[in-house]
Amino acid sequence: MLEVRYVDNSDAPFWFRLDRHLSEAEFCDKVRTKRGYVVLHNEMSIGLLRYNLFWDNTPFCNLLIIDREYQRRGCGKHLLKYWESDMKEQGYGMLLTSTRVDETAQHFYRKQGYQDCGGLIFDVPKYAQPMELFFIKLI
Repeated sequence: MLEVRYVDNSDAPFWFRLDRHLSEAEFCDKVRTKRGYVVLHNEMSIGLLRYNLFWDNTPFCNLLIIDREYQRRGCGKHLLKYWESDMKEQGYGMLLTSTRVDETAQHFYRKQGYQDCGGLIFDVPKYAQPMELFFIKLI
């Protein structure tokens, strides 16, 4: 059985096992602002989603990750749908997310109704990476 809830301070060990990009200060902010979720399978944490507000008014999913052994079982879809529903209840009408063009997540987002809406190239030597592909969805 899957359950989704807002992240809380007790999730820190699990969170930082999956999310190596977020600082402790930002984690505390996600808890405070309720801009992070944990998905549980039979009461065990198996994935997370965090977001910010792009332009301070549009929800942007920064990260959705599911433990490897639970991938391709509908857990990510369940978590994403929960976030979309929560954002709609809060009055938002549009969502954004992104992934690198060399990652398979782009196919996942398209299957969930997200449409390509542009890309961003980081070609500064210290930060160079494949193009970041952006997606949009009306809710």
